[in-house]
This record gives sequence, structure tokens and C-alpha cells, in this order.
Amino acid sequence: MMLLIGQWLSAIDSSFAAVQAISLRAIFAALTSLIICLLFGPRLIEWLITAKIGQSVRDDGPQSHLSKAGTPTMGGAMIIVAVAISTLLWSDLSTRQVWFVLFVTVGFAVVGWVDDYRKVMLGNSDGLVAREKILWQSLVAGVAVIAFYLTAYDTKELTLVIPLFKNADFFMGFFFVPFAFLVIVGSSNAVNLTDGLDGLAILPSVMVVAGLGLIAYLSGHAVFASYLHMPNIKGAGELTVFCAAMIGAGLGFLWFNTYPAQVFMGDVGALSIGAALGAVAIMVRQELVLFIMGGIFVLEAVSVILQVGSYKLTGKRIFRMAPIHHHFELKGWPEPRIIVRFWIITIILVLIGLSTLKIR
Repeated sequence: MMLLIGQWLSAIDSSFAAVQAISLRAIFAALTSLIICLLFGPRLIEWLITAKIGQSVRDDGPQSHLSKAGTPTMGGAMIIVAVAISTLLWSDLSTRQVWFVLFVTVGFAVVGWVDDYRKVMLGNSDGLVAREKILWQSLVAGVAVIAFYLTAYDTKELTLVIPLFKNADFFMGFFFVPFAFLVIVGSSNAVNLTDGLDGLAILPSVMVVAGLGLIAYLSGHAVFASYLHMPNIKGAGELTVFCAAMIGAGLGFLWFNTYPAQVFMGDVGALSIGAALGAVAIMVRQELVLFIMGGIFVLEAVSVILQVGSYKLTGKRIFRMAPIHHHFELKGWPEPRIIVRFWIITIILVLIGLSTLKIR
């Protein structure tokens, strides 16, 4: 919207032509979503408290979590609303990648909202059962991936990029569909598993989406993409605006979610943010780099898989509790120590992921 207004005003005053720059619109998108969260966050938290939409806590988990019972949840809704508004305001809406990513983000937010609603409002501690959740996640991801596959205009959009190698990329064809599907659903659930401590999931998500935003900008720029031997993908640069909106909204949410949290994001936030990370990585053809940058999310998911597998096969647990951040809690680590150390690890992993763009 603002791009069209800027183009119209540039005919009157050439200074408005600057709005056409992706970098400037990305900055404005980040500020817009940040301001939305900071302005409306307190009102949302107050409403959640009034409506008694509070977090339920398992009594078999760390005892320190019992004090968090009743903390407002479903606060991730402020992230999704802020991102959607900011993206619609500042991105080029003629770019199909923007609509694909928004569809995935909002679609997974709806699935998460239903899950949270059943847990909090209906008193069903399980929310959506696993098969229901996977079914609806699969529907949203499947529609988006198939639509993207059918509208691909270039083989570069369906090529798997192998980090560290110049000539190892290969065209996936229809195998792109199941691969991309697994990336979106896997990323969504990995972030959801990580969302167990105050601020543990949101800041790593912000760091990873910042890395993806930089990659999107480079992918959409012919000169930079050629220099880095990356696929130059038409329209990918506009995802920088979406990523910037996610950064602003994530930081705005962290203002209220930092330890001790005033609000939790709930599945409405965690599932949608994870899906958004996977969708952006697919659009810019850097799924394997996402695997590196989101290493904390991968670790959390793998710890659950190993724990469940070990218990079913041997009757023994590998960790004191899974996901792994609970293992460290039960070992006696204070919650802030776990959170900050996971943040530091994510910074390192994001830098390693970005370094693979040059090391080829």
C-alpha cells in the first residue's frame, strides 16, 4: 500500500521515490510492527487477564514452573497481527512470495489459536490431539507448497542449494513438494517445542528471521546473488520486508515476554512463527542454512524424538526431561542462564549459517 502511495507521490516530489527501496521499507516495517506491539500489548495482556486466559502448567515438570500458572497466554496473536498489518502496509503486494508466506503464517496461527482455545477456554489440557494438529498443519502447508510449485516460473525456485559447494545444487522437480512440506511443518513444531521458557523461543526466532531477511535481500539482488553464487530469485527481495516486520513484532513481544514473563505466546504464536521461518527459507532456497541457523530448534526437536524413542525401545530416558531445556532446569540451571546461553548459541549459529553464503 505505502509503495503505491510512494510511487504516486514521487510524480509530485522525487524525494518520495526513496520509498521504493526495499531497505527503507524494511526499516519502516520493523518500526511499524514494533510500535503496534508496544502500544497494544498492554491492552491485550489486560484483556487476557480479564478473560482468565491463563497458562496451565504440568505438575510433573520443573517445580519452578508452578508459579507461572495463570500467566496470560495466546499473546502470540499480537505478533501475527502486527506482522500482517506491517507487511500489507510496506511490501510490494504484487509479489507472490509475500502472499505465500502470509498464508502459511496466518494459517498456522489459526491452527495454534484453536489448539490454545481448547486448552484454555474449554479446559482440555491436550488441546488439539496430535493427529488433528498434524492434519490441519498439513492442509495449510500442503496448499501453500503445491501452489508455489505450480506457479514456479524458474527452475531456480525448485532447486536444492547445498551450502559450501558451488556446483552441487540440483533440481528437485516434484520432490520439492514433500521436501518443502516437511520443512514448514518440521520448523513449526520445532519452534513450538522450544517455547517453554520466558523468551527462549522468540529471540532466537528473531535472530534466525534476521538472517533469512538478509539472505532474501541478497537473493533478490542480481549483482549480490551472482557474486555469492546464490540463486537470483525474482521477488525474493520483498521477503526482506516481511522478515523485518517479524523482527519488530518479535522484539515488541519480547518486551512483555522477557523473564519473568507477563505473557506467553502460546501455540498461536509458536506454530506460526516456526512455519514462517520454514516458508521464508523455502522461498529463498536456503532450507539447509535454516537447519544450521535454527540449530537450537533442531536440538529441542531431536531431544524429544530421542527421548520418546529411547523410552519406547528400552524403557529408559536419555534426558531428565524433554525438550532439552527442561533437562537443564532439572539439573539445577537457573532459567535465565538457560535462556541467555541458548540465545548466545543462536547468534553463533546464525553467523555460521551466513558464512556459508561466502564459503563456496
